[in-house]
Amino acid sequence: MSDSMMAQIQSGCKALGITFTEQQYQQLNDYVALLAKWNRVYNLTSVRNIDEMVSRHLLDSLTILPYLSDGRLLDIGSGGGLPGIPVAIARPDLAVTLLDSNSKKTRFLQQVKAELGLENVTVVHARVEQASLSQFDLITARAFATIADIIALAKQHCADAGQLLLMKGVYPEAELAEMGDEFKLDSVHVLGLPDDDSERHLVILSKN
Repeated sequence: MSDSMMAQIQSGCKALGITFTEQQYQQLNDYVALLAKWNRVYNLTSVRNIDEMVSRHLLDSLTILPYLSDGRLLDIGSGGGLPGIPVAIARPDLAVTLLDSNSKKTRFLQQVKAELGLENVTVVHARVEQASLSQFDLITARAFATIADIIALAKQHCADAGQLLLMKGVYPEAELAEMGDEFKLDSVHVLGLPDDDSERHLVILSKN
């Protein structure tokens, strides 16, 4: 499994125009292996096929790399660590906090942090609206909630010059129309994956 998975990861990253060190490729490979292993017991994702885990989860998470600035990143509703773990591997200079309210999922995230030696990762088990955290420059969310709901939950954790980077499927026209005036729309980017024609968008908002 590991050799073919590594080849898929490397070819997928090449198609995205991303190059990593040998250690980073190994960490990405080990992460997917851990996700598949723990998923059998903990139900971290509905995706069971390991090739799909690479494309639909790992590579999908890496598509946001060109849009990440520097600073501290909070991944809300991180679940199995998406996009937070792949981002933390890709950007060891970023301090990444993974937040989830499900204790099984945060136990998995702690295990990933330990096994992969991710010193730039902090795992927090809490509901986003109740978490006692300092403020972040970047907040990511993937398939978590509507834009308005994410703003309501996450705004307290966003620094004044901070950004929300929200991963969506089809262009969220209705959600953008109902997002209120606490954040402004900076940009929307189409995220493309190799050999996958399903719609993906990244919505970037900044605090007003």
